Amino acid sequence: MKQNSFTIKLTSEQQEKLAALLRSPQYIPVEVPHTAIAVDAGTCRVNLYNSGKCLVQGKGAEEWITFTLEPEILGEARLGYDAIHDPESVQPHMGVDESGKGDFFGPLVIASVYTDAKSVEILKELGARDSKKITSDRVALQLASDIRKKLDGKYAVIAIGPEAYNRMYSKIANVNRLLAWGHARAIENLLEKVPDCPRALSDKFGATTLIERALMEKGKKIKMDQRTKAESDPAVAAASILARAGFLMALRKMEKDFGIETVPKGCSAKVKQIAAELVANKGPGILLKTCKCHFRTTEEVLGMNGYKLSDLQ
Repeated sequence: MKQNSFTIKLTSEQQEKLAALLRSPQYIPVEVPHTAIAVDAGTCRVNLYNSGKCLVQGKGAEEWITFTLEPEILGEARLGYDAIHDPESVQPHMGVDESGKGDFFGPLVIASVYTDAKSVEILKELGARDSKKITSDRVALQLASDIRKKLDGKYAVIAIGPEAYNRMYSKIANVNRLLAWGHARAIENLLEKVPDCPRALSDKFGATTLIERALMEKGKKIKMDQRTKAESDPAVAAASILARAGFLMALRKMEKDFGIETVPKGCSAKVKQIAAELVANKGPGILLKTCKCHFRTTEEVLGMNGYKLSDLQ
């Protein structure tokens, strides 16, 4: 699946130049809320928002960016130049990312994905990107399915369910250390399939030594890198999608197992309501099987039913 939607942040000068360009006769003006100007370019739509973001969508989006936006407005080539802008992104390595860390319900899921120059091209064709930019669960699940089919088994997914998560947290008492343990296991498991992988990259969530200490014999030989916004790397982006899909599938199973119509994400008022209903129907111990109980939400939910943390067994 070719990517057909791109968002580019423009400077004030670039916004002025683009607005002038889009007023030319070959573009048909369209009405889009919160835009300075929006047009139909024939094979794609171009929206210049008041925030300075330019959204290009449609089957001809990539071509329009390559032959119009880049040379006439940006003054530089961006699409298709990964090897120039970030040479390490197309060299053999694995990316690691997680899902569910900030969600009261459900597991913590960590995935690792191995890529090289060939698989980076495949991921680009699929439209793989940071899962946080994918607003539809259906799209995330479909992308994950496509990625698994194309990666020839060169990925690993670790799911730490609520019961295991709560047991581990009671001993470790530190989310970053627990997260590092999960990252290390995802790296070790993928090294079983790709033993010569030279490097692993993850988003920055703590000292790199946290993961390095958690690695076992195979992992001790790999170079461990962390950086902010690592999801821009194709391997990390693909891992983020697999992790999110694993998390979503776990929520769906929970819905069936516990008779919940919809398990909500995050820590919203809806989350507290559903959790309180579970406790009212099944007792406080149900939280250990469904939720991450070190969240302050646990005490709030228990209190809504007249329980205390000491009742959580």
